[in-house]
This record gives sequence, structure tokens and C-alpha cells, in this order.
Amino acid sequence: MRNHDYWVYILTSKSCTTLYIGITNNIARRLAQHRCGEVDGFTKRYHLNRLVWLEHFRNVNDAIACEKKLKGWRRSRKIALIEQMNPRWFDLSDDWEQQPKFYDRPWETEEMTRDSSLRSE
Repeated sequence: MRNHDYWVYILTSKSCTTLYIGITNNIARRLAQHRCGEVDGFTKRYHLNRLVWLEHFRNVNDAIACEKKLKGWRRSRKIALIEQMNPRWFDLSDDWEQQPKFYDRPWETEEMTRDSSLRSE
């Protein structure tokens, strides 16, 4: 199987009240679609366009597994994951040329599973 670039990401609104987890093979294009409201649905309805977390994968099956796992987590656990990487909930895509490349770091979501303080209740 050939390796490509895949991204699992979490979006929120300006008020950080709603979370959306998605997967894409082109993060810049997908964010533009969310921001322009090109796709009808949940993200358009709730104005979810602030990128607060993302993880890069080379294998699509790994990305899909991560997305499914995160979607099964409670909100409190998703918030803990976001705050581990982005404690101030900055929009990570605001100025990618100026920011540290968070998305190049291999975030291990498995570590969250082993951390008993973040387990589902």
C-alpha cells in the first residue's frame, strides 16, 4: 500500500462550544471548504471553522482508525487532547508560515488511552 498524506482534525466555532472531527487528504483545501461554507451540513450550520487540533498520518487506515476512536470519546477527553497540544485553543491555521509546525509532530493518541485521568467514565 502506498503512503500518502492524511489528516485527522478537530474544528470548533469562535466561541469553542461545538467540536467537529474530520479526516482529509488535503487539509488546506478542506479548511477552505469549511470556511467558505461549500459543503452543507454540521460544520456550516454551526460555523465550525477554527482548527484547534490535527494529526498527520501516512496511512489512510491509521487515519480512519484515529478518527473513529476520537469520535467515540467523551467531550471532556477531546478537550484534554486539544489542550495537550493547543492549550489556548488558537486557530492552528491562522498563519502556518509563522507558527511552529504542530502538525508535523507525531501525536500519540494512544498515550491518552493509558492516562487514567482521561479515561471515559
